[in-house]
Parts: sequence; C-alpha cells; structure tokens
Amino acid sequence: MRYSLLILGFFALSISGASAQMRGWEAGGWLGGTNYFGDLNTSFRVNRLHLAGGAGVRYNFNDRLAIRFGMNAGKISAYDSDSKNAFEKRRNLHFWSNIYDATAQFEFNFFPYVHGSRDFFFTPYMFAGPTFFWFNPKAELDGTTYDLREMGTEGQFRGEEYNTAQGAFAYGMGFKVDLSYRWSLDFTLSARKLFTDYLDDVKGSYADIRDIRTQRGDIAAALADRSGEPPVGTPGKQRGNGKNNDTYVIIGAGVNYYFGSVRCPGLAKH
Repeated sequence: MRYSLLILGFFALSISGASAQMRGWEAGGWLGGTNYFGDLNTSFRVNRLHLAGGAGVRYNFNDRLAIRFGMNAGKISAYDSDSKNAFEKRRNLHFWSNIYDATAQFEFNFFPYVHGSRDFFFTPYMFAGPTFFWFNPKAELDGTTYDLREMGTEGQFRGEEYNTAQGAFAYGMGFKVDLSYRWSLDFTLSARKLFTDYLDDVKGSYADIRDIRTQRGDIAAALADRSGEPPVGTPGKQRGNGKNNDTYVIIGAGVNYYFGSVRCPGLAKH
C-alpha cells in the first residue's frame, strides 16, 4: 500500500507541473501470456507460459502522464517435477489456477508522446499501481481435480482457509507506438507482487498428516504430502518459504483506439 501512495503522490505533483499537450481517452485489448514464480518455481523457469488477455481504458493527462484501468485474465501453473532441486523433486507438489485481476496503473512516458505527431509518435514507459485479483489453486490426484484451499493442506482449520481474493502491487515497463492518429500498438512486461504466499497453496511447514486426515479426510492428506516413501513431510518441516510472497508476470501486445482530444495549435508543426 505504501508504494501505491508514494506513486500517487508523485503522480499528482507531476500532473500539477506538466503542460497539457495531449489529453483524452483510449480503449483497447491485448493478448499474451502469464507465468508464475514462487515456492513451486524458485529457479524462475518460464517453461509453463499460459495464454492471457485483457482489456482496458487509458486517460492521458498530457504527453508524459496517463492512468490506465484494466481487467485481465490468465492461467498459471507449476510442477516440482520440472525442478532440478533435489528436495523440490521429492516434495512432488503441483498446482494450477485461473487468474482474474483488476488494475489501476499510473504511467510515465520517457519521451513526449502525442497521437498524430510525426515526431512524438512512440515512447517507452514505466508504470505501477494497485491490483485486486482472484485465484483458486487446484491439483490432480488419480485423475480427479481438487480445490486445494478446501483441503487445508498446511493444517488450516475449517473456516481459517486463506482468502482467494487478494491485493497486489503491479509494476512494469512498456512501449507504445502510433499506427495512425486513432490507432496505436502497446507492448508490456509487468509483474504482480502479491500480498499473499498462497497463490500456489504452499507457504509454511508440513502439518501432522494424521491431523489433516482427521479434519479433512484421506484425499486432503494425500494432497498435503505427495513425496512418497519415505515421506519428507514430517510435522514442522519446511514445505514452502513464507518469507517471500508469490509473483506472477504478464507479457502482452495490444492495440488501442484513441477517441481524440482538442489538440494544441503547435502540434500541426510536428
């Protein structure tokens, strides 16, 4: 939250001191991919990139500053079987989840950017802002898919499961370029630093399998520790790294339509 407040303060000061050379709304959509980094992908593998897409609107305050509101959807997954780490391979966990997020991002253009200008028709930019997202990690056992949250795999009592609606901090870089006065292309690479470490259903230590079996049943116990014989999941042994929250990244390319604005007389000279 403090990052968002700092960015908002900087953004407000920048708007108050900037010239309004271009204003107006844009709308568009994008397609790309999502990838997850966390307890089940500690080596930053990008071998499970899933299709993603979204749509949004952007308001340009001037040729340097804008704000964008977007809705995005994608999928993430990870498998310990992909890891080269000996413990992770033995742990043998996996998950996948659909992701839906809503983001408000504040954008700063490195170069002046003015639709319809022959000189200022492209720019790299950076952005950051708050995100609200929904997830629901799942896993397969003997051909059947289960919601991991409902299994209490780390010993959560009923009614104390983690929330699947959470906040995050979005940040990234992009590049925008005009095709015409109305149409433009947008390329982005962004990350979501989450306020939860349960995106993958893995955070802390192994619970006592006997307790999980008593509370949730045999299937929950099997999903909590999939390491086989001899099991690695002794009570209290580290299952995940709760000191670092999970992250997912989005890479995409999109097209935007500019609805127009009152353009400065000097623009015609460019």
